[in-house]
Amino acid sequence: MRRTAIERLLPAAYQRAAGPGSVLGALLDVMETLHAPDEAVLADVDALFAPYRAPDGFVAYLTRWVALDHVVAAPGGGAPVPLPPGRLRDLVAHGALLARWRGTPYGMRTALELATGVTGFVLDEPAERPFHVVVRVPPAAADQLAVITRVVEGEKPAAVTVEITLPDDAAPPPPTDPGPAEAEAEDTPDRAVGRARVAYPASAPEEPS
Repeated sequence: MRRTAIERLLPAAYQRAAGPGSVLGALLDVMETLHAPDEAVLADVDALFAPYRAPDGFVAYLTRWVALDHVVAAPGGGAPVPLPPGRLRDLVAHGALLARWRGTPYGMRTALELATGVTGFVLDEPAERPFHVVVRVPPAAADQLAVITRVVEGEKPAAVTVEITLPDDAAPPPPTDPGPAEAEAEDTPDRAVGRARVAYPASAPEEPS
């Protein structure tokens, strides 16, 4: 707020006393200076919530708004998993899309590609083990196992077990088995990863009617 605007809010007697060189005038000048940084933020406040305009240090916070904080948050309050700001921005920007397709092969693959910056993830379901998905990691993403594991755990349906396989098959993490409560989760079309849905579409499926 400019000094003149502040001055107009004062009673008439104070306005007359706020002339140049007066103590009150000096205080009004200080008030204008103190308001300037906050007004600059408010003038562009929408940038704080825009994925590609927010400050780098604010983007990780925005992942909470789109239910993707599990990708970067550390279990037990430890150090968060570092992701380049560009990938975090991509995740936040696609948050609505990922929420819509969460629990489906398309949603999991898209989240993995956005979080790692690598394409080529393959999702298979062995015929001998229904409701179990094997995530095959492309060579270029083999060094991002921590991020991949977080994404898979957050995107898979509750009643589905998952196995992550590295290119060289070296020490893949054990399959995750659902607990009793998760095993009874309702199998809805948007959450199911059955044998008929494991084949991953090359592009986003058509919006359900």
